[in-house]
Formats: sequence, structure tokens, C-alpha cells
Amino acid sequence: MRILICVDIEGVAGVVHTEQTRPGHVDYERARQWMTAEANATVAGAFDGGATEVQVADGHGNFRNLWADELDPRATLVSGKPRLFGMLGSLEADFGGLMLVGFHARAQAAGVLAHTINSTAFAGIWLNGIEVGEAGLYGALAGERGVPVIFASGDDAFVAETRPQFPHSVFVQTKQTLGRIAAISLSPAAACTAIRAGAHAAMSIIDTAQPLRLDTPVHIHVRTQTTAHADLFAQWPALERADDVTVTFSAASVEHAVRMINCLSAMAQALR
Repeated sequence: MRILICVDIEGVAGVVHTEQTRPGHVDYERARQWMTAEANATVAGAFDGGATEVQVADGHGNFRNLWADELDPRATLVSGKPRLFGMLGSLEADFGGLMLVGFHARAQAAGVLAHTINSTAFAGIWLNGIEVGEAGLYGALAGERGVPVIFASGDDAFVAETRPQFPHSVFVQTKQTLGRIAAISLSPAAACTAIRAGAHAAMSIIDTAQPLRLDTPVHIHVRTQTTAHADLFAQWPALERADDVTVTFSAASVEHAVRMINCLSAMAQALR
């Protein structure tokens, strides 16, 4: 059984501040270490549960955060961007299950470092009228290819928001939200122990977990953080301006929706 693991950083135990998530800050290097340790714990749990091959996709920021020389040698690593499937790396391969590690709540939610794709550009994203965070967005992308989300880890806000979308999945809570940049967290070691056990347990539900599938065409609403972002995005002929801070478009598939959203995120750099 081939397993894809996507790893973000905001939901990793011990991470509570943006300085821990961005290169150039002293705390970032230690957070990368914790991120890599949680990735390794997930890899170990997947193999404990019978995985025959595991691929790890670096899913944070520039997609170049995980320490390659510290990664479990049984796994392969997908890093760098741009990538066709964004956070999910090489989803074109045949995977039996997806595990989401170190994830966070969606934009405007009361979770640690909550955001959706681009914290300076997007205030909310809806697919077919349902608001989604990164887990919902990429879980639907995987589901379109028949791959179920079987495991996820992050803070309590992320777990509460995401569990209804993936009711058969195994969840591990790494910290309790006290505010956007404050939390009560498990130690990195305790988090890794829980994640390994959770990933192991998740392997037993692959046959019953259901992929998240959306009706197509997919109708997307993007609420922007500022009117300037809506001004910029509305330059794209495929998008329509719904109001001062909202643009809409339709896509033939979730894949095309995700690719468009990631393009908008890249465009937003022009306003920074």
C-alpha cells in the first residue's frame, strides 16, 4: 500500500508564532526540526501499519522546510515549488491513502496561526458553497482521484473544523488553542508518540474510509483580505467580481480550482 504524507508546520507541536514558520528567524530552524520529527513519526506509523511505500510532501511556504538528511530513509521526499498539485506534491501517483500532518484551521478561525493558503490574500474560500481550509481543499483534490484522507494532526480548532469532512479519519490533537499565537502544546516527543500511534491506527481504515468527492463543475468563491486583492484578481478574465472583496469562478474539476487558487496566491505577491 502506497501512502502520501503532506506536512505543514503551523499545526506542529510547539509552534505558536509566525517567526517559527519563516526562514531567517532563529526559532524557524528548531521548528523545522520538530516538523521533520512529526513527519518521521507519521512515516513510522504508516510502515507499522503495513505501508509498502511512503512519500512525504513538504507542504509549507516555499515547500523547502523538511530536513532531507533527517528524513526516515524508507520514505521519499517531494520538495520545492511550483508543483502541479501544490501541497500534495506527486498526487499523480497511485496512492491508497493521504495523511495530513501539522495542519491548521482555516482563515478567520480561532486557531493557532489559522489561514487558508495565503494569509495576506485570502479571508475565506468556498467550494460549492462550503467553506474549506487547506485540509478540505486538498482533501477534495485527493478525493477526486479516489484517495481518502485517513489521518490528520493539528490543534483543537483544526480537529473540530476538519473532522466532519473526514469522519472516518484518525485525528491527533497536538495542542490546545489559547489564541492566534498562543497554545497549550504537547511536547514534541509526546506529539510524535501520539502521531505514530495514530498513523498506525489509520492504516486499518483504508478499506472503509471514503474519499471526499465534490460535484463538478466546482463553483468557487474567494473572499480577499483587501479590496486591492479583489482588484488584482478581477483582472483575470475567468473571474467575476461579486462584491468589494469577493471574486468567483467555476472550474471543471477540483484540480483546476486548486491550480487557479494557487495562481491567485502567487499573483498576490505583487501587492506585498
